[in-house]
Order: sequence, then structure tokens, then C-alpha cells
Amino acid sequence: MRLSRYFLPVLKEDPKEAQIVSHRLMLRAGMIRQQAAGIYSWLPLGYKVLRRIEQIVHEEQQRVGHIPLLMPTLQSADLWRESGRYDDYGEEMLRIRDRHKRDLLYGPTNEEMITDIFRSHVGSYKDLPLTLYHIQWKFRDEIRPRFGVMRGREFLMKDGYNFDLTKEDALHAYNRHLVSYLRTYERMGLQAIPMRADGGPIGGDHTHEFLVLAETGESEVYYDSEITDLKFGNRRIDHDSHAECQAVMEEFTSRYARTDETHDETLFQQLPEDRRRVARGIEVGQIFYFGTKYSEPMGATVVAPDGSRVPVHMGSHGIGVSRLLGAIIEASHDERGIIWPEGVTPFHVGIVNLKQGDNSTDSACEALYAELRAQGLDPLYDDRDERAGAKFATMDLIGLPWRITVGPRGLANNKVELTNRRSGETEELPPNDAVARIAAIYEPVLNAG
Repeated sequence: MRLSRYFLPVLKEDPKEAQIVSHRLMLRAGMIRQQAAGIYSWLPLGYKVLRRIEQIVHEEQQRVGHIPLLMPTLQSADLWRESGRYDDYGEEMLRIRDRHKRDLLYGPTNEEMITDIFRSHVGSYKDLPLTLYHIQWKFRDEIRPRFGVMRGREFLMKDGYNFDLTKEDALHAYNRHLVSYLRTYERMGLQAIPMRADGGPIGGDHTHEFLVLAETGESEVYYDSEITDLKFGNRRIDHDSHAECQAVMEEFTSRYARTDETHDETLFQQLPEDRRRVARGIEVGQIFYFGTKYSEPMGATVVAPDGSRVPVHMGSHGIGVSRLLGAIIEASHDERGIIWPEGVTPFHVGIVNLKQGDNSTDSACEALYAELRAQGLDPLYDDRDERAGAKFATMDLIGLPWRITVGPRGLANNKVELTNRRSGETEELPPNDAVARIAAIYEPVLNAG
């Protein structure tokens, strides 16, 4: 993309309404625009990152055998009355009545609707196990929406639902989701720690939240410092193996890590003092097993091997897709702007032309742009007639991980500058070598799915 043809409404000053870093930088970088309290338009740069995150989530869900579908944003209130949960959300649930006086709601989650779909089409244990998921917009009428996309009223979320014959099988689905989530977050450059949490209105005795450590986190968390040394990496896991998934679950949850809602000070004090940590965390996902909480009242049953009809065991599993943008920025920024991890960056590399209109620099930039695209990469070429300082400031603000700077002096020696946004390190090398270096950096990222 050529910046002269792109829509990137950056702001020079910090917005007064922004209270935390991610909100401030998303507004300044022209990623979002507030339309109402807690409701945002996603401008091209923000939308591009949102889609990168969404793609990673899709790839990792389908890697473990989960099946995508799409449910509507509006739901019938009758389904929620059937489950007995219609009043649990209180005023956070946006209730609507259509022209025929039918009660609807703007879905904050989809347990009832997916259970209705299941009971309408599945009747035998032979069709199990089954996990369905979608990525859809949700609405919760927060009393005080704040912190930009971190605590908005409208948000994009992946929610998945497993249906299993037995508790044992459903707990395997729970463990499989944990395995999937660990890899998902690491591909985004995040360490999201699974912590024992509270089920809240969704319910369930088994639940873990995934939290990213950040000073601006809304939750106080308590954990064993050893857990921050754990990495999932590129392990090959048989996702159908109960034993392999259970081993990963035990590895990542056997150490103390809890939110303030489930914190046990007695257990915490049993840790060696030098390993006790108290910090703030941003919730970016949660997994639940809740057994037959929804299947029993809603009649979601299957014929078991012995011929009897039994309610299925269920769980639900969410990832805050839009919230993840804020969490990534909170975890990865400096005083100049955002620092995107390679896995989610809106553009893979920025090209800065130091002397727009000069034949040699223009030609070199055009050649770099064409070759990067030929390599399957997505460059952003700053071809504006602006001073060099303004171009550098824009690139730093929007946070592309790599920048290639092209100027007459370097080209006289057949060199361009390759700069790492995170470290600030700059290397001079021939243009073809710069392209090869960027292609090598992104090869594992582009092939990770």
C-alpha cells in the first residue's frame, strides 16, 4: 500500500478522553474513531490488525478440529427464559422489542442459541464429540465504558461451544481449548497466563481466564513467577489424545496463578517468598466447563450407547478478539508509539523515501516495493512529499516492526537502512539483501497457520 493513497488520519496531540496507553495510541494512530460511548468505528489500520488477529484465531481453532459457523447478533429472549438466565445479566443486556412485540436481545454470549441449534440437529452419541465456534460482535451495556476497546460496549469475540457425551470427554475438550489458546496467544507475541477464575453468570466449576500482565490491567492477579518461564512454542500435540492435552494442562496450571476473585492467601503464602508475584492483568480469554447447566433445562439430549437419552456435557470458550488489540499495545509500546509483534502487524515493513521526487530514490523504493510484494509480503510505502522527520514519526507511531529507509547518500554505495522498531538497531545493506532479510524474518510467521 502507498501511504499517499491510504486513509490514515493520525493525530499529533494526545486525545484528552484517552486514559490508558492503548486507547491513546489507537486514536493517535488513526485505528479507531468513537461513535458513541464504548462504540467505535474501525478505521483501515485498526481493521487490518483486527483481521490479522481474527485469522490467527480461526487457524488455531481449526487446527484442533473445531468447526466455524456464524450466529446472529440478535437472539430471541424466549431461549434465555428457557435456560433460566434471562435476568442474570441485569441491565448489561440490551433488550429490544420488534414491531410484532416479540422480545429480543443483542447477544452478550451464545450458550442458549448454540444449544438450540444442537438439539435441533444432533440426537445420537455417534455425532459426538462436536465443537462449534464463531467470531461475532457482542454487546454488553457497561455502566461506565472506558479504556477504549479494552472495556467497550460493542466488541468482537470468538466464542466456541463443545458438546460431549461424558464429563471426561468434556474435560478433554476443556484441555484441548487450553492447548489451542496457548498457541494462539504466542503467535500474537503475547504471554497469556491461564489463571483459575470465577464462572460468573455463565456458570461452571471449571474455568480459567487467560491474562496478559500489564500495569493498566483491570484485574489484580497473584502468581508463582515460575509460570512466566513457560512457553508452548511449536510443539506437536495430538489434540485427540486425552493424555497429551492433560499433560499440557497440568504443566501450565499446576503452579499458583489466580485472579483476585479466587485468590487464596494461605496457599499463596506457601510459595517461596522470592517467587510470589502480585500484579495487574488484562483478561483476553476464558474457558468454561459447565456440564449440563444448559442442556438439561433446554432438552439437549442424545441417545447413549445403552439406548437411554442423556443430556450432553457442555463448555464454552471465549477469546476477546477486539480487546486483544488493546492488550497487545499495552504490552508492546514505547514513548514513540506502538510496537507490533510480527504476527499481527498491519503491514510487514515500512519503506521511507527520504527524497521524494529524486529519480534514484523513487526508482529504488519502487523496486523494493515490487519485490517485497512478490515475496508475498505487505509493505507500506511512505511516498508522501513530507520531511523525513514526519515520515519517521508516523512509522514509529503506527509501530511496524521493520523499516527500510532509502536515501541518495546510501544509494550511492548501493545501501539502504534496515531498522528494527523494537530494538532501534539499524543495519546498512544492499536493497536485495534487505528484501531477503525481511522475507526470512516473516517466513515462519506466514507459514504458522
